Amino acid sequence: MEYSFFDRDLSWLSFNYRVLLEAADPTLPLYERINFIAIYSSNLEEFYKVRVAGHKAIAMGKVPEEEETVQSAIELLEQINKEVLRQQEDRISIYEKGILPALEKNHIIFYQRSEVEPFHQEFVCRFFREEIFPYLAPVPVSKDRVITFLRDNRLYLAVRLYRKDLPKDHPQRTEYFVMKLPYSKVPRFIELPKVGKNYYLMFIEDIIKANIGVIFPGYEVDGSYCIKISRDADILIDETGNSRELVEQVKTSVKKRKIGAVCRFMYDRDMPKDFLEFLVDVYHIDRSEWVPSDKHLNLEDLKSLPNPNPHVASLHKPQPLKLTYLDDDSIFDYVADRDLLLYYPYHSFEHFIHFLYEAVHDPMVKEIMVTQYRVANNSAVINTLIAAAQNGKKVTVFVELKARFDEENNLATAEMMRDAGIHIIYSIPKLKVHAKVALVLRRDKQNHRLTSYAYISTGNFNEKTALQYADIGLFTSNRAIVNDLQRLFRMLQGRCVQPVFKRLLVARYNLLPELNRLIDHEIELARSGVGGRIILKMNALQDPVMISRLYEASQAGVQIDLIVRGICCLIPGQAYSRNIRITRIVDTFLEHARVWYFGNGRYPKLFIGSPDWMRRNLYRRIEAVTPILDKRLKKELMDMLWIQLSDGRKACFLDDKLRNCWKSPVPYKEKVRAQYTFYEYIKARL
Repeated sequence: MEYSFFDRDLSWLSFNYRVLLEAADPTLPLYERINFIAIYSSNLEEFYKVRVAGHKAIAMGKVPEEEETVQSAIELLEQINKEVLRQQEDRISIYEKGILPALEKNHIIFYQRSEVEPFHQEFVCRFFREEIFPYLAPVPVSKDRVITFLRDNRLYLAVRLYRKDLPKDHPQRTEYFVMKLPYSKVPRFIELPKVGKNYYLMFIEDIIKANIGVIFPGYEVDGSYCIKISRDADILIDETGNSRELVEQVKTSVKKRKIGAVCRFMYDRDMPKDFLEFLVDVYHIDRSEWVPSDKHLNLEDLKSLPNPNPHVASLHKPQPLKLTYLDDDSIFDYVADRDLLLYYPYHSFEHFIHFLYEAVHDPMVKEIMVTQYRVANNSAVINTLIAAAQNGKKVTVFVELKARFDEENNLATAEMMRDAGIHIIYSIPKLKVHAKVALVLRRDKQNHRLTSYAYISTGNFNEKTALQYADIGLFTSNRAIVNDLQRLFRMLQGRCVQPVFKRLLVARYNLLPELNRLIDHEIELARSGVGGRIILKMNALQDPVMISRLYEASQAGVQIDLIVRGICCLIPGQAYSRNIRITRIVDTFLEHARVWYFGNGRYPKLFIGSPDWMRRNLYRRIEAVTPILDKRLKKELMDMLWIQLSDGRKACFLDDKLRNCWKSPVPYKEKVRAQYTFYEYIKARL
């Protein structure tokens, strides 16, 4: 049978639209709703700089691609732009009809224009002259002279002027300028003096517009409009060389990101057509790159919108819980007796830091090995590893330099660790290491192996994102898993070409064969009348081969629930997917954990790990997945999955038209809100 699949990028846009819908939820704290508009906008910016830029390169014939033709790329770009424009109308409506009136109801007046009330005019004029004007540098723009370079993701004000000293019909009377907004020097949002019960906020660009005549004496101002360029953020690396050459290429390539090809030109939709056509002609902007917007661009900045009213409630997030029994006991001693699962951000990430500190000070710890994909700036994890090296431990860190947008931070931390005596393994050419694993090896004075420890996680070793991303980490002293993890690091060091793993499932080795075996077994159970059951929680489901396996299982009668936050290319509601339901959860925290459940009759098998079911994860990366062997921890994970499937507040079903369909006609009245319900579950178990 021939199966169908959603397009990956249109599916992602469906997810981002679900993010936008949180801004329309009147039950959320007002500034949390505003933050979701910022997240939606930030997500879309990265989408254009990576995905749309890639399709554009194919459409222009610059990059050959086996799976996409020039024509199909052109058609997809048209579909993307159509959907983005549709979503933008909803975003504008939510902002103008929902957010701004709600702010005003809470006595926060957010000016959306350059005109202000008479009682603010003097302040706006004085603030402009003292705080903004010194940083403005208007640059003339014309077709017959060198033009200024528009930097990536920077806001500019495009201004059209008429010289007062020339007659109206003079061909040189009209002039154009662009000015970069200086909000690296001045905040994007300015608090104006309070009047009565009301607080006032204003965009910096509106303050500039209100005083634009001061900048251009001798001119009549026709109009000023915001514009912005998004540039291709992908970096091309020749991976035929060795790791040392790769390091140098990354250092050079990340610097070119700021001057990449244009992939989006956003502009104020009120800009006159002839003004727009002049600008895009001068800057050589292709019509396919035009994205009309409202007057205020870069709404990802709304994440820093001031809250001047102390009576406006902020979001009270669940605070990370600390396992008090680990304060009185060694994590090593605890994990020597039983496995431990931590659920972030519900549990504190400090437990992992303490695990590393314990390794630093345990005289029997001889070696520590860790993978680094994304870490925090001034990372406590990195600082602890440096302390371990300084304390005489052998420390090995595999640093993935090709983690997009983290290349520079990873380079800097790698060099800092290397200077501290840590052995650094850099990226493997033509392969990304996405596994999130740590290994602590212990030996006695006679070099006999003692109880050692493995840590396998669904998320990065990043204490900052551990407060925002919902992830899971397993601590275990299971000998087979520890040995498997040691084999994995030996492979990364080039000391083992074909490792054999007994417990861990590792992408490009035994992961796919085992997944196929598990699916086959559920199909057999369904056909025999016992009943097959699969629950898969992940960030993205895109690989057509594995989706086809799920279609096959559905046709055999296996009941399948998918909890997929983002991209999902599996189409529900078809004859071959009638037993598959897709749940999408968007809430306070970013759902990031990968959890796989296979019913196995009455003896379920559960796994956690780093990969999504995407081609890049399954075929072009090193990923690590661990089975959960402890019955108590299996029960916890199953309860988490049931809670997520029972969510009626923040969980949607995805339908066959990529629509986010609420499970309840009145979701705000539903009791189960998975993230908060699971937090209470974890808290009760303490």
